Amino acid sequence: MVAVLTGDIINSRQGNVLQWLDILKNTLNQYGQESKDWEVFRGDSFQLVTTPDKALLAAIHIKAAIKASKQYDVRIAIGLGKQTYKAQKITESNGPAYVNSGLAFEGLKKDTLALKTNIPDLDQPLNIMLNLALLTANNWSSTVATVIVRVIEHPTKNQKDIAKLLGKSQSNISEALTRGGYDEIMQLNTYYKQQIIKL
Repeated sequence: MVAVLTGDIINSRQGNVLQWLDILKNTLNQYGQESKDWEVFRGDSFQLVTTPDKALLAAIHIKAAIKASKQYDVRIAIGLGKQTYKAQKITESNGPAYVNSGLAFEGLKKDTLALKTNIPDLDQPLNIMLNLALLTANNWSSTVATVIVRVIEHPTKNQKDIAKLLGKSQSNISEALTRGGYDEIMQLNTYYKQQIIKL
């Protein structure tokens, strides 16, 4: 069982491609090797294969990293299922997880994050929760997004440590996490992980 994330950058043609490309690649690099586990293709599209338990956090991480660059956002579809063929390049691999990711991505209209498994009764409540989380996440400022990136990338550090990393006060960090709905989104991530065990 794997999770496949398929995504693209919103507003990618505005400004300088290097503003978001290096950020995207550096973030994807934290989840595996280029080509084998992730790839950027067609200019502003990307695909990542990871374990199902890491998939939602990876999507949140990528969204925060891209939104930290101010003028960009990202659309991501998560497909869960089997990987029946693993190629040297992720874009040539295949299986239900890839099909589900592609179908979920095609279904993204105004939504910027969706999930598809082979169990509709699981997909519906999780997607409603994701849409509710996006009411906050789609409006992250670059400041809030930057703090969320650092917290995700340094899970063992406390707010005081994060404040030191970013050259801010601890109260700034606390306020940013509250504004960004970080605790609630992490609760959603925990719930998601509990549900996918059923797959």
